[in-house]
Amino acid sequence: MSRPGGSTRRAVRHPVRVISAETRDRTSLIRIDRHERRNALDAEHCHALRQAVEEAVATGARAVVVTGEGSSFCAGADLDTVYDDGFRAALYGMLASITSAPVPVVAAVNGPAIGAGTQIALACDLRVAAPAAVFAVPTARNGLAVDPWTVRRLALLTGGGPARALLLGAASLDAERAHALGLVDRLADLDAALAWAAEIATFAPLSLRYSKVALEAMLEPGRWDSIVDEAFEACWRSEDRVEGHRARAQRRSPRFRGR
Repeated sequence: MSRPGGSTRRAVRHPVRVISAETRDRTSLIRIDRHERRNALDAEHCHALRQAVEEAVATGARAVVVTGEGSSFCAGADLDTVYDDGFRAALYGMLASITSAPVPVVAAVNGPAIGAGTQIALACDLRVAAPAAVFAVPTARNGLAVDPWTVRRLALLTGGGPARALLLGAASLDAERAHALGLVDRLADLDAALAWAAEIATFAPLSLRYSKVALEAMLEPGRWDSIVDEAFEACWRSEDRVEGHRARAQRRSPRFRGR
């Protein structure tokens, strides 16, 4: 449907009900729309979000905004399915689609961004947070682990101390604290995030693409030390991971044994 000035708005509903997208001129708005589960993600939803980002780029978007429907940005991985085969590959494939997109991606963090929600925000190039935004990576509470890329990205943006507090102390950051540390670029709502993305969409595409590629190449190493990789995989093979899953199903506190 045409709007004044010749701009168009195109709405797309993906096969997975929880991802919706619309195009506003040269800006694509992607919503995680599963508010009854606080926008938690399983493998299928990760695939749909990845597809939405790739389609936005393929159809000519010059900037992308990712947000959550309702009161949450993303409550993280759906813990009913996070232990399923294929979830990690789907999650990290989706995050890679954001970091490798040749256009800037803005996270409009409208509420809690927990676990995978924080990872999505980290993968985006810019982050705009509403007052209700909260960031946390509580893997220590459930025997899981985030990959080395997430740990590094978190430390690069917040500093080593806050990253340790989040990962080792299972702490959280509210919007103002996240902004003070540099994790959040602007404190504002979705409309402001869309306005910023619309401005970015008028900039020189090749300049933006170069800057994004150069930043990724300079700040993110191409591979990780084998010790780090082995420690990450050990978490996902551990009895503690199984115990975390079992404890949740039994509605009790987990009893971790470090093996």
